[in-house]
Amino acid sequence: MSAALRLGVFGGTFDPVHLGHLIAAEEARLAVPLDRVLFIPSGQPPHRSKPPSASAEQRARMVALAINGHADFVLDEREVRAERVVYTIETLKALKVEHGPACRLHLIIGGDSLLDFPLWREPLRILDLATVVVIERPGSPLEGADPMLLGRVLRVSGARVAISAREIRDRLGTGRSVRYLVPEAVQSFIERNRLYAG
Repeated sequence: MSAALRLGVFGGTFDPVHLGHLIAAEEARLAVPLDRVLFIPSGQPPHRSKPPSASAEQRARMVALAINGHADFVLDEREVRAERVVYTIETLKALKVEHGPACRLHLIIGGDSLLDFPLWREPLRILDLATVVVIERPGSPLEGADPMLLGRVLRVSGARVAISAREIRDRLGTGRSVRYLVPEAVQSFIERNRLYAG
């Protein structure tokens, strides 16, 4: 009997995807360990008051470029194709149906997201469907998180790289370099499409 598939679920706006995202996914993949990590760009992020700077299709394309060559990283465009707000709980339910009850889902989030987790749609149901893997990031202390919640998540610490998509957008908006913050292919895509320019 083969072992159950251990599937990482890494959702986000990815506006743009950067090396911090890739490092977090790799840390989670190795720590659990995971057989595969799905990168799932949010088409219409429910937590954002204004739409992302790049279109959903552009953000998905950047993810595809960023993970190209990593056999265990896969782009999943279901939330982009939905053309509506899709909540994490919906995606997890769909993945459970697609991969069967034996599949073990692992939702990968940053420490900052854990603080907001009780405000997500059906957080307790998410905890029933998936192991929440929290990547501890610089400047995101987990002490403020619900103690009960901390007892139900898997905390992963490793290479802590303080890169944020907002910082990258700010740098691009003022004409500064983002070399070594995003993969080269992503940087080329941003430049070709004149994304995030001021």
